Amino acid sequence: MNKRAAACGFFVLLIPGVFAADDAGVFEARADLPPLLEFSAGGTVRTREDWARRKKEVSALLQRHFIGTFPEKIPALVSAKILDERRAADGSLRRRVRLTFDTPAKASFEIRVWIPKGEGPFPILLTQPRYYQLRWAELALERGYIACLYPGVDSHHREKDFPRYDSVWQDFRREYPDATWSEISTKAWLASRTLDYLLAPASGYHFEPGKVAIIGFSRYGKQSLIAAAFDERITSVVARSPGSPGSCPYRFTSRNTCAEAPQDFPSEWFRPSLRGYTGREHELPIDAHGWYALIAPRRCMIHTAHNDGSEPTFAVERAYLEGRSVYSFLGEPGNLRILYRTGQHGPVTEEQRRRNMDWFDLSFERGAAKQEDFPEELIHRFDWKAWKKNASPRDLHHSFTSPEAVDDADRRARIRWLLGEPPAGLAGAARRDFISPEESAMMTHDRWRAGGTSRTPVRFGAGVRGNLYFKTGNDKPAPAVIWLHPYSYHSGYNEGYGVQGTTVYHRLAAAGYVVLAYDQCGFGLRLLEGRDFYSQAPRWSRLGRMVVDVSAAADFLIEGKGDSQGVLPKVDTARVYVLGFSVGGMVGLYAAALDERISGVASFGGFTPMRSDTSVSTGGLRRLWQWHALAPRLGLFDGAEEKTPFDYHDVLALIAPRPCLVYAARRDRELDPQAVGECIERAKKAWSAHGVPQGLEYHSPDDIGRFQQAQQELFLRWLRARE
Repeated sequence: MNKRAAACGFFVLLIPGVFAADDAGVFEARADLPPLLEFSAGGTVRTREDWARRKKEVSALLQRHFIGTFPEKIPALVSAKILDERRAADGSLRRRVRLTFDTPAKASFEIRVWIPKGEGPFPILLTQPRYYQLRWAELALERGYIACLYPGVDSHHREKDFPRYDSVWQDFRREYPDATWSEISTKAWLASRTLDYLLAPASGYHFEPGKVAIIGFSRYGKQSLIAAAFDERITSVVARSPGSPGSCPYRFTSRNTCAEAPQDFPSEWFRPSLRGYTGREHELPIDAHGWYALIAPRRCMIHTAHNDGSEPTFAVERAYLEGRSVYSFLGEPGNLRILYRTGQHGPVTEEQRRRNMDWFDLSFERGAAKQEDFPEELIHRFDWKAWKKNASPRDLHHSFTSPEAVDDADRRARIRWLLGEPPAGLAGAARRDFISPEESAMMTHDRWRAGGTSRTPVRFGAGVRGNLYFKTGNDKPAPAVIWLHPYSYHSGYNEGYGVQGTTVYHRLAAAGYVVLAYDQCGFGLRLLEGRDFYSQAPRWSRLGRMVVDVSAAADFLIEGKGDSQGVLPKVDTARVYVLGFSVGGMVGLYAAALDERISGVASFGGFTPMRSDTSVSTGGLRRLWQWHALAPRLGLFDGAEEKTPFDYHDVLALIAPRPCLVYAARRDRELDPQAVGECIERAKKAWSAHGVPQGLEYHSPDDIGRFQQAQQELFLRWLRARE
C-alpha cells in the first residue's frame, strides 16, 4: 500500500497469494467459526508479525466472499465547497459541504458537518442521516463532538432533507469498473473519503487526533462495522443490531434458526456470489466475526436485543467470543463488548442512545463513563467443566453394563439418565399470566396470518405460555399438532426470514388442524430461562425440560390441564401429533419415545446418530453438551462418542408402532445423511416387528436443511394419510 493510501484510510486491497488455501480447496468445512488466530492453510498466530499476515488474509477473504474489492488508488480531494452555513439555536455551526474527488469524471458528494460551540478540540462522530439516527448526531453535539452526516443512506430508504444520500454511491462505482465492491462497502468507503476531508489540516476543523467514532443501526450498523474494519482512523464503533453478516455469522443464523440466510440480503448489499452459500454456510472460509479481526484492538460495541428479529443472541455471542480472542491476544479484551437490551429490533430509545454515547465517551476518556459500566454479559455461557466439578458421582456414571439396550425398559432408562433428574419444584411453575398482546406483537405471531385462522393465548405445565391456532368456525373435533421450533433463540416458535406464504402454524390451522405453539426452554420469550437453568436445576438438562414441556402440552390438549384466554376449539384427543424442525425435531423424537399418548411424530433435520457424530463439519456432539448446553452428560463421552449409552435407533424403536416421519436432506449441514439413513434401516425392524413396516417413513431429498413451504406441505400430506 502506498503512503497516500495509508494516510487516507486503511482499505486493505487483495493481496496476491492469500487465497491459495481457499482456491486449492484446503479449507475444511466446519460448523464452528474459522479461528481468527489460525491461518487458513494451517498454523497458529503466535507473534505480532504473524497477526499482521493473518489480518491481511482475513481482509482479503472478507472482500472476496462478502463485500468485494475497493479501488486500487484512493482519489485525492480536489475541492471542498461550503454550500450553506448557519448558526443553530444551540450555538453549533451547521455546514453543508460538497466534496469533489480526482476521479475520471470528478465525482462528488455532499455531507453535513455540525460543529459544537466552543474552541475544541473535538472528537468526531460519523453517522448516516436516516431519520432515527439524527438524534445520535444531536447528542454528539451536546457532548462536544463534531457530528458528520455522510451519504450512507440505503438505496431502499429515502430522506427528503438529504437528496442523493441514498444513490450517490452509484456515481463512484461507475468511476471504478474494476472494483467489485457492494453497496454497503461502497458507502463505507464514502465514510472514509469524508474523513479525508475532516482530518485534512486545510479543512480547519479543530478535532482531537485519534478520536473518531462511527455509529449505525441495523443495515447502517453493518456499514459502520465495515467502515471501521477498513479504516484505522476510526477508533470506536457502535453497531446497533447489525444482524447478518454484521455481528451474526451465517453459520449460526440461516435456515435452522428462522433468521437470515445469505440469500436473504436485498439487492446489492453484498456480493451476489454470497447467496450461493445458503445451506452451506459452513464452507465459508471466513464469516461475520472477521470484522472484529480487522477492528481489533480498537473499541467496538454491539448493541443488541434479547428478541431482535434480525440478530439471534447465540450467533452474536459465538462471533464475540472468537473476536475476543484477537482482542485478548492484542492486550485489550475490554475494548470489545456486547450490550444487551430487552425487547426487539426497535425502537431506538433516548436512554439507549445515551448508553451508546457513553461508550464513545469511555473510548475517548470523556465524561463519567467507566469500563465497569460495560461488563461482559453473556447469555449462552456454559462452563461444562464447572458443571462436571459440581456433579455427583451418580450424575457422572451410568450403570448400564451392556453397550446396547436389551429391551424397551432399558432404552427408557438410558434416555432418562441422559435427560437427568428434575428438581422437586419446576422453574416457572407459579407463573399464571398469558402471552400479552404486546409480546405477541413483538414476536410477530400474527404477521403471516392465513385467511380463516384464529389465535388464543394459553398456558400449561410449569409456567409455559403459548398460543393455540385453529381454523375459525370449525366446531368438530380436529387433530392437534404440537409445533417445536428450531434453534431460534431470538424468536422462539415464530418463523422470521424464509417464510413462504405463511408460517407452519397458520398453514396447519388453515388446513383444519389445531396447533399448539410455544417457546421452548431458553428460546424466545424464555431466553433468560436458559441462561439461568443449571443454577436452578444442576442435575437436570435443558433437553429434559424441553421433553417434559411436550408432555405438558399433551396434558393440555388431551386432558385439558391448563388455561386459555378464550374459547378453545375441540380437539380429537386420539390424534395428537408432534412436529419439530432441527432441535425441535430432536426434542419431538425424545418426547414421543417417552410419552405413548403422542399419536405420531415428524422430525425434520432433527438428528444425526450420536455415536458417529464427530465431524468438524457438523460440530459433533459438542453442539449439544457445550454450545447449546442441552445435555451436559453427553460431554462425558467427548472423544469416546461410540460409548454413548444409546443412539437414535433406540429412540425410534420406542416410538414404534406409531407413525413416524423422518426427513434428513442430503445437503443438511447439521447432520450426516448417510449415518441417518443407516440408523433408519436399523430402526425399521421395530415397526416390522409390530407388523407395520411402513410406519416409519423416511425422506432424504437432494436439498439443503430447511423447513419451508415444500417441507410443511410434505408434513401435511403425511398427516392427512393418518386420517
